[in-house]
Amino acid sequence: MGRVSDSVPAASSSGAGSDPRLTSALVIDFVEGVAAIIKAERQYLTTLDSAIGDADHGINLDRGFSAVLAKLPEVADQDAGTILKTVGTTLVSTVGGASGPLYGTAFIRAGGALAGRTEFGADELIAALDAALQGIMARGKASRGEKTMIDTIAPALDALKAARANGADLLDAIHEATAAAKAGMEATIPMLATKGRASYLGERSIGHQDPGATSAYLMASVLQDTLEHTLTREGGTSHG
Repeated sequence: MGRVSDSVPAASSSGAGSDPRLTSALVIDFVEGVAAIIKAERQYLTTLDSAIGDADHGINLDRGFSAVLAKLPEVADQDAGTILKTVGTTLVSTVGGASGPLYGTAFIRAGGALAGRTEFGADELIAALDAALQGIMARGKASRGEKTMIDTIAPALDALKAARANGADLLDAIHEATAAAKAGMEATIPMLATKGRASYLGERSIGHQDPGATSAYLMASVLQDTLEHTLTREGGTSHG
C-alpha cells in the first residue's frame, strides 16, 4: 500500500519553546505530498470504497488533488490561509460524492485559522487542524464511532494535543498523532456504519475498513513526513 506505512501565540504550550516556525512553503509541500500519495493509492482507496460505497473514493480524490496541483502555482507566494482555502474550494468544486465537501470544508476551515500567516508555530498548526475537524463534523453531521474519516482525525488530534500538554516537541507529538490516526483507521473495520452510503448496508458494513478514514490516515502520514523532511533540511528540528 505504498507509504501508508488562529491565532494562538506559538510558544504558549508545553514543549513549544524550542519549536521552529513553519512557513507557507511547508503548506505547499504538504499539499503536493497529499496529491502524490492519493494518486499512488487511488486504486487501493477505490477498492476499499467498492465494498461499502460507490467505488470512487480514490478516483474522485485523485481528480480533485490533480486540479489542486494545477492551482498551486497561482498561490505559491501567498499566505498559508490563502493556500489552504484555495485547496478547499478546488476540492469542493471538483470532487464528487461526500469527500469533496468534507475535505473541502476541512481545508477551508484550516485556512481560516491561518488567515494572513506566512509563518506560524505548533499551536497555530494545532488550531488549524482542530478547525478542520470541526468543519468536517459540522458539514457531515457526524461524530466518532460512525465509521468515517472522523474516527481517524479525532484520535490523532487528541494524541497531538496530549503529547504537547505533556511537553513533547512538535515532531514527537506528530509521531504520536500519526500512530493514533493509524489505530483509528483500523478501528473502523469492526464498526457499523451509520453515516453516508455505507450506512445503507447495515451490518454488512462491519468488517470493512472505511475509505475516508484511510485517506485521512494517508494525509496524516504526509503531514508527518513533510514536517520531518522540512525541519531536518532546515536544521531546525527539535526531534529527540
